[in-house]
Amino acid sequence: MLKIQNISVFYGNRKILDNINLEVNSGEIVALIGPNGAGKSTLIRSISGVIPIKSGRVEANGKEITSLDSMQRAREIAVVPQAVSLPPAFTAWETVLLGRTPYLNFLGQASAKDEAIARQALEQVDALHLAEHRMDEISGGEQQRVLLARALTQDTSILLMDEPTAHLDIRHQIDLLKLVKQQVKEKNLTVLVALHDLNLASMFADRIAIVQNGVLCVAGSPQETLTVEILNSIYNVPVHIIHHPETNTPLIIPGL
Repeated sequence: MLKIQNISVFYGNRKILDNINLEVNSGEIVALIGPNGAGKSTLIRSISGVIPIKSGRVEANGKEITSLDSMQRAREIAVVPQAVSLPPAFTAWETVLLGRTPYLNFLGQASAKDEAIARQALEQVDALHLAEHRMDEISGGEQQRVLLARALTQDTSILLMDEPTAHLDIRHQIDLLKLVKQQVKEKNLTVLVALHDLNLASMFADRIAIVQNGVLCVAGSPQETLTVEILNSIYNVPVHIIHHPETNTPLIIPGL
């Protein structure tokens, strides 16, 4: 379980996140949505420990993250960041194997078990054929799949994802989120994912948390949060809502 309690984050004197409270349960996907600059990525980075929290606390499986060192934290939380600033000389295989760093022996050597876990993760994201390619030789979408494989290799119970579908075509967007949902079901993972695509959030998330101007405005099921009134208010654009013919989840159509 991931528990976020009253956290606030500042850049200099500017408050970026204001008193955020949110819980994500085991076996659940919660999607963070909101306009550009709302604070979604900042929230992901502050939970993972990349950005310092000014006040409040974050618990991962009952452990307060600021009390953990980097290796301990890496055994609790894995992160799929946006595909930027990756080591260009690393191969996809070397990048994925980095996910085993918290478990390496005192010599820092990967075992046969570590390599088997990394290979399985690459197979799961349909990227085993990229193993020997350098990261600067593959597309942004392929990089994103490699980053997901790295997170799965890390073998944590909590997964944070920052716009994981941003560079993927529609097929790989759906394939990736189906894979995440399958992993949640099989491993009882806790997933918090920042998404721009409201329809993907509606289709794949159990709950949706809407952030605007650094404030968590509303959280609930897709049916409770993806309404004309709420979306008009958050995005300042007219929308129409229809329902998926198979799942009955809300689908958003921008108005003219």
